Amino acid sequence: MTRRLLALALLACPAALRAQGDAPADPVPAHDTLTVTSRALGEPRRINVHVPPGYAGSAARFPVLYMPDGGVDEDFPHVVNTVDSLAAAGAIRPVIVVGIPNTERRRDLTGPTRVARDSTIAPHVGGSARFRAFVRDELRPAIDARYRTTSERAIVGESLAGLFVVETFLLDPTSFDHYVAFDPSLWWNGGALVDSASARLAAMPAGRRTLFIASSRDGIDERSTRLESMLRAATPSGLTWVHSPRPSLTHATIFRAVAPSALAAALR
Repeated sequence: MTRRLLALALLACPAALRAQGDAPADPVPAHDTLTVTSRALGEPRRINVHVPPGYAGSAARFPVLYMPDGGVDEDFPHVVNTVDSLAAAGAIRPVIVVGIPNTERRRDLTGPTRVARDSTIAPHVGGSARFRAFVRDELRPAIDARYRTTSERAIVGESLAGLFVVETFLLDPTSFDHYVAFDPSLWWNGGALVDSASARLAAMPAGRRTLFIASSRDGIDERSTRLESMLRAATPSGLTWVHSPRPSLTHATIFRAVAPSALAAALR
């Protein structure tokens, strides 16, 4: 099977299966559930929110970690349990986790494409700009109004969600302070996002940001290495970045294997 066909096959799997591989499911953590009616998406969106231990007994404010694939049957339980364990160990600061369950995952997490095969993965694709507008202009204000947040924000995603993370970093870099992507689907649209990266990095406004990209042996390819070269050649002012090739891992195992160190690097 070619790498591209493998990628398309993996996209057909549920996010939780791809993220967990053969690992046992995490227990569903305590969380709030709210609905944000989105004008950008034209639909109501169910949102899961986990506050850190001790939130109720303090007046402190907390950074926020946003995550697509944020359903309780997706990656939300694993990310919350990882974050809480890291915070308990003193590896990161306590954070609020906001999970965004999917309605049309492949619509929301992909940009437009001119590649015919890309459009076969779902009835609708190419809606990442609208999804980004929802997160930035509708969801974030709703979370800030309801919870004690700071202005510090992070986002984490894997596969197509990783593509969305990298796309947001390049197209709208001030949206978040910390970007974490596992095996981002940089092949989308023939790799056009990477083709545009050099110019976007050169024009990126200065600011303290972190970018962490981890690639398994299924995700290490010409595009991931070229993006690393572009970052090395023209690192925007204030950016701390890491590209971690992990050839011993697969697309199905990289999320669980690398999430603790990646989140610790972003949120310490």
